[in-house]
Amino acid sequence: MPKQKFPEAEERLFHRVFVCMKCGAKIRSDLLKVRGGKAKCRRCKTKQLRQKHKDQKA
Repeated sequence: MPKQKFPEAEERLFHRVFVCMKCGAKIRSDLLKVRGGKAKCRRCKTKQLRQKHKDQKA
């Protein structure tokens, strides 16, 4: 039986959270900054970010 998902937890875990495609660090930033290339990873300084996946892949 799947657990119930709370909207507060969904927003905290996935809203404005991006993952670096090079090193895997998580960054919280605005979507417009990421798409415009103004946001970068703190660890490796790359601008290649993707949104955090909501579903766990098996």
